Amino acid sequence: MIKPIISILRPKQWIKNCFILLPLFFNGSLFDLRLLLSAMTAAIAFCFAASGIYCLNDICDAESDRLHPKKKLRPIALGVISKRLAFAIMVFCEFLSISLISLFPWQTGVDLCNLLGIILFYLLMNVTYCIQLKQIAIIDVFIIAIGFVLRIIAGAMVTCIVLSHWMVLMTFLLALFLAFAKRRDDVLMFQENKIKVRKSIVRYNLSFMNQVIAIIASITMVCYIMYTVSPEVIDRFHSSYMYVTSVFVLAGIIRYLQITIVDVKSGSPTKVLLEDRFVQATLLGWLIAFVFIIYVA
Repeated sequence: MIKPIISILRPKQWIKNCFILLPLFFNGSLFDLRLLLSAMTAAIAFCFAASGIYCLNDICDAESDRLHPKKKLRPIALGVISKRLAFAIMVFCEFLSISLISLFPWQTGVDLCNLLGIILFYLLMNVTYCIQLKQIAIIDVFIIAIGFVLRIIAGAMVTCIVLSHWMVLMTFLLALFLAFAKRRDDVLMFQENKIKVRKSIVRYNLSFMNQVIAIIASITMVCYIMYTVSPEVIDRFHSSYMYVTSVFVLAGIIRYLQITIVDVKSGSPTKVLLEDRFVQATLLGWLIAFVFIIYVA
């Protein structure tokens, strides 16, 4: 029973909560242990919150998951975990998340009410997503992207860092790009096998998805280049070589487009990140370049 419970919590998806550390990283304070502890605590709270939502998602999608070639192996769809048990796990996860946020001794300056508001809004938004909003085309993808923005807002709150509008914009665009690429995989499955994973899928088609993904990828790249050459960013990091990191971003986006359109394997962005060596290399190169610019140079 332990293995199915771990499976329904989807621990591999917890990597998404690394976004909470981004404000700390870009502020040059990643090695401040006090702030790092606060950010890590917020990340753990979001891990519990997200796992609870995954339980609800699997409860709501149990019937459609049984028709999906991969999702049919999820514990509820298989019948190894009952909906009642899954609901109890969900409640427990959300209790742990809110308790951690409420009881952790945050540093002076952290507004606990606003922080709780962020996590509660995240939960409410995703509950409505699981129950109804995932059935509405475009809105379903935007909600996923907003979830990532809420993560970096929480990361900024717990570390008392002023969040850059560039970071909010880039996070939203990147998450939107990945979400549409993931949805394209569902569209292709629907067109080839008539497997309808959700009602909203009929409001998408392959041509539309390809155009949207291409547009968002282009906007993301242009936005990133504008970020690297903006006077405020150059002045903040005391470096005029930020644009060099654009090479890694461009390579990563193009590779992900290849995975999406040529390989048709964009159904799980987390799986791509954990398994694709090219994506890992571009991310590592980007991180090394930024670490050098922010912490060494």
